[in-house]
Amino acid sequence: MELVTRSASLSSSVSFLRTSNSSFPEFRRRSSKHNVIPIRRRSDIHLDLHVDWIHSRINVSETRASSRGAEVRTSVTVAEEVEISNSNRFEVFEGTPTPFGATARDGGINFAIYSGNAVSATLCLINLFDLQKKRVAQEITLDPLINRTGDVWHVFLKGDFTDMLYGYKFGGKFSPQEGCYFDPSRILLDPYAKAVISREEFGALGPDDNCWPQMAGMVPTVDDEFDWEGDLPLQHPQKDLIIYEMHVRGFTRHESSQSGFPGTYLGLVDKLDYLKELGVNCIELMPCHEFNELEYYSYNSVLGDYKVNFWGYSTVGFLSPMIRYSSAGIRNCGQDAINEFKLLIKEAHKRGIEVIMDVVFNHTAEGNENGPIFSFRGVDNNVYYMLAPMGEFYNYSGCGNTFNCNHPAVRRFIVDCLRYWVIEMHVDGFRFDLASIMTRGSSLWDAVNVYGNPIEGDTLTTGSPLGNPPLIDMISNDPILQGVKLIAEAWDAGGLYQVGTFPHWCVWSEWNGKYRDIVRQFIKGTDGFSGAFAECLCGSPNLYQGGGRKPWNSINFICAHDGFTLADLVTYNSKHNLANGEDNNDGENHNNSWNCGQEGEFVSISVKKLRKRQMRNFFVCLMVSQGVPMIYMGDEYGHTKGGNNNTYCHDNYINYFRWDKMEESSSDFHRFCRLMTTFRYECESLGLNDFPTAQRLQWHGHSPGNPDWSEASRFVAFTLVDSVKREIYIAFNASHLPVTVTLPERPGYQWEPLVDTGKISPFDFLTSDLEERDVAIQQYAHFLDANLYPMLSYSSIILLLSPEKHAST
Repeated sequence: MELVTRSASLSSSVSFLRTSNSSFPEFRRRSSKHNVIPIRRRSDIHLDLHVDWIHSRINVSETRASSRGAEVRTSVTVAEEVEISNSNRFEVFEGTPTPFGATARDGGINFAIYSGNAVSATLCLINLFDLQKKRVAQEITLDPLINRTGDVWHVFLKGDFTDMLYGYKFGGKFSPQEGCYFDPSRILLDPYAKAVISREEFGALGPDDNCWPQMAGMVPTVDDEFDWEGDLPLQHPQKDLIIYEMHVRGFTRHESSQSGFPGTYLGLVDKLDYLKELGVNCIELMPCHEFNELEYYSYNSVLGDYKVNFWGYSTVGFLSPMIRYSSAGIRNCGQDAINEFKLLIKEAHKRGIEVIMDVVFNHTAEGNENGPIFSFRGVDNNVYYMLAPMGEFYNYSGCGNTFNCNHPAVRRFIVDCLRYWVIEMHVDGFRFDLASIMTRGSSLWDAVNVYGNPIEGDTLTTGSPLGNPPLIDMISNDPILQGVKLIAEAWDAGGLYQVGTFPHWCVWSEWNGKYRDIVRQFIKGTDGFSGAFAECLCGSPNLYQGGGRKPWNSINFICAHDGFTLADLVTYNSKHNLANGEDNNDGENHNNSWNCGQEGEFVSISVKKLRKRQMRNFFVCLMVSQGVPMIYMGDEYGHTKGGNNNTYCHDNYINYFRWDKMEESSSDFHRFCRLMTTFRYECESLGLNDFPTAQRLQWHGHSPGNPDWSEASRFVAFTLVDSVKREIYIAFNASHLPVTVTLPERPGYQWEPLVDTGKISPFDFLTSDLEERDVAIQQYAHFLDANLYPMLSYSSIILLLSPEKHAST
């Protein structure tokens, strides 16, 4: 999730945050995206809850006006009565409390689930084909004297589990003001379910047009094996990564992909070679955990289609891959979908591409107290969520609830999830959405319980930032997670902004939001950013060096899924989000963008040329900066979303990768991007393991050795000593005026142009096999002979040092 630097100004001292959209306008996108019914004071909540109401089916379609006039449709479904057919098909034994979840072993299945506050538990076994009929094959009541160890309920079964799913019912107190939501009539998902089964097709409604049909978990079998063909972790040094943030469905869903499996894991497998050719060696998958894309399904009158949760930042099951991203769907109870995801990882590794998952451990899809109850809330609400004294949900996520990350049981759950994806699914790392939430104190924070002894002066309340958060400590020091990439989005929706200060144990990296903001400001020509821009080029030592971290702990990006695409960044001064159906009230208002003189796509030729120049400038900056560059899907060909900076709800052309447009750009900007990634790999000096020193790097201004760090400076230049390229000269002119720069003298050598964003393609990047390369260089010979080079306004250059034999006579 995206959040600009100014979020640090938001107060994080409130006792708990409301869900009201008007409370934090900066997070309008976040809250409107999930359409969570606002949290109200307890006096406002009608608590006359009757048993017949609980057990009956309720479909509530509520249309309400939000604080900014946008209409929101929310569907909340309470459990239906189910048909039970107890045929005693299974032999029942005591079972063991570990491992959690459903585990095939010893000729049967062991089931184990944590629920400390439940007074009764029932295991429900459901045939795959009876799931939507709500017909239970067998219910097994667990005896608390036999089938409970501590706070873990468990049972071991033998029998025929073909096409069998499972869920649980828990009995106990139903008292929302005490944070209790136990309902013995409701079938709940096991948080440890390895595959979550419900609807089969992405975007298709359930029975009776239900957006929240019954869900259940896959029962594993001993035959669930996958041939990894000896696959092992690639373990690329992080300094060598070029990350590509992408959406599985959006990448191949458009008809121009010509994929046999559009919008699926297999569709992505078809296109892995494209990513390798682009120069990408790591893909960061937007959420692939099971989520419900129909979470706020509603008609969008602007486009005439239906809004869905396209991005997926609202998890239903943390151990299940998104089933509807597979071509197999629910076939084989989801095992085939699991194998498709594994195939994606295996095939990516064959091409030298690592896979990082974007994970959302800051909240779940259950929303606030008026949201659906399908798993965590019904299993043990007080444990899994941060709660205020009267049962209200803290809302540091902006989505209605906050996962209680530093509770002992919850942090164990999170670490188990991460281990599973590394061990069983072979993923190479994780990017943690709104990771600052994972540093906040849990409900009923107790230092004795966490650390074993009281801490002097420890007066922390729920949600307070912790200096040494137990969860981050566990992840950082877990023996199985050693060597796995860990990337934090170091902020949250409660105003906690930790870019540069996230607790890191020297292993965590961060999405560097400050890099994005500073680079955008400098490249568009804003005064006062030359010094900060230079810091960004060096890997942000002002943020990371003092804490013992390295340049590669900075994940550098210009654009991401939130906000403008690269093409829109140079095309629009203001957001254009009318297509979202919220009267342009959603999305971030401060984008640090510049339209280059005219708003929109229909502009003069001179403005179009300047926009292309600026796109090249941004990409050059990304590739020559120390740290790890991250490219957003589609930016390499100039994908536009029409100025929409908040496309969370669109399963259409707005979010789809346009393979036809990429082909059109193959000899222009796409070529430039591909060549720049190759150049970065070739240069020993552009992926340093430590911050550059004066022995490696020298700063320059319009003349050598005289950098201008004044408030009015819009020019930054430097040279890098490189063991492969000898020496590299790089300069950025963000002024509206052209400039002729004097180059550093190197006796016996001459500077030779490689990149000049002021030139049209293919002369923007002079490859050695370019037919007219010598002619292009000769045109500048009189400048180069005099150790000069002319730069257009808003342009950047890269020059290489070559022996003097190339000089003109």
